[in-house]
Amino acid sequence: MNRFLPFEAIAAFRFMRSGLMQTLLIIIGVAVGVAVIVFMSALLSGLQSNLFKRTLNSIAQIVVSPPKEVARTLRGEEAVRNAALVQPKAQRLRSIDQWQKVREQIERSRDVTDVAPIVTGPGFAARGDATNAITLTGIELDSYTRITPLTDKLTAGSLRVDSSDIMIGIELAHDLGATVGDKLRITTAKGTAITLSVTALLDFGNKGVNQRSVFVALRVAQSLLDLAGGVSTINVNVRDPFAAEEAAQRIEAETGLLAESWIRTNAQFFTALAAQSMSSVLIRVFVGLTVALGIASVLVVSVVQKSKEIGILRAMGTTRGQILRLFLLQGAVMGLAGSLAGSFIGWMFLQAWRSIARNPDGTVMFVIEMAPSLFMLAAAGATLVGTLAAVMPARRAARLDPAVAIRG
Repeated sequence: MNRFLPFEAIAAFRFMRSGLMQTLLIIIGVAVGVAVIVFMSALLSGLQSNLFKRTLNSIAQIVVSPPKEVARTLRGEEAVRNAALVQPKAQRLRSIDQWQKVREQIERSRDVTDVAPIVTGPGFAARGDATNAITLTGIELDSYTRITPLTDKLTAGSLRVDSSDIMIGIELAHDLGATVGDKLRITTAKGTAITLSVTALLDFGNKGVNQRSVFVALRVAQSLLDLAGGVSTINVNVRDPFAAEEAAQRIEAETGLLAESWIRTNAQFFTALAAQSMSSVLIRVFVGLTVALGIASVLVVSVVQKSKEIGILRAMGTTRGQILRLFLLQGAVMGLAGSLAGSFIGWMFLQAWRSIARNPDGTVMFVIEMAPSLFMLAAAGATLVGTLAAVMPARRAARLDPAVAIRG
């Protein structure tokens, strides 16, 4: 097989074999570094994806609503001479003007995937002597479930909102002593009331939300909240959730309505995600630097130990380019070998984590995706780091004077 290999490869493998202990130590070091990178990258990615999913699973990425009502400027006798007196304007429940046209306009945007009209407002739910304050939400079931997957939150009954149906949170059902099939009386602040039958119990994973959430048909909510034919908001989802703010600004500019993205309304959460991503990058950088320094230090020692051999090779006609490639090849091979071993170790750690990290009910705490691209990137990165780390020792070896090196 040797006759099919270039001279640099044969010499590189012989150099690594003669210093086998050093070679094994550096491969182990690379393997540990790659295992840490693979494990931490997959773990942080899974954790971030889980947090992201839990946060956006119950909210729309963009909420379009009527613009805020502007306060009217009042002027008194002294205000005329000094300054305008401005009183805050009380905000009332209003409908989006010509919301059907607005919906069609938003749907034509290339970034938008789903659009759902919503009617929402305060109210009270009563059963017998028990009464609870609620957030009444009128929906079109098909469009709303594409934005908020209610199927994942269903604990009893079936998803249905006809003119006589209502879906409620499990905590509200507990407080009112209600279950599927029971009747609830819904009353709004204006005194409008209706009796509806419970068709589903929903669990949003948040006690406060479960105590307030009530879903009815869109036309029922329009009647109860005195928004005949209108909607209070339009919920929107886009292809790239992290580009929601840019999409919201475009919608706001095109429609003249107020468009708020989840990034704006959850600024602290978005900042935490960004900080987590930065932490992941820093971990990879420092581990990569550690691996590079380890490879470089071993190859520098190898140059010193093999200086006579290098001198003999140079005296026999080996070019500086061949010596340079010899040591670069050593760095690349050690980086690749370490990355393959490290990827396997990282995969084993991830498998162990999957079996250990579980919720009290035995379900997986959160899903960790082990994408093949992660292992390929780790292998390519470690090989590149190994090659770059070998540059300085390789140049030093190539510059050795044959006569000086042979004399030692």
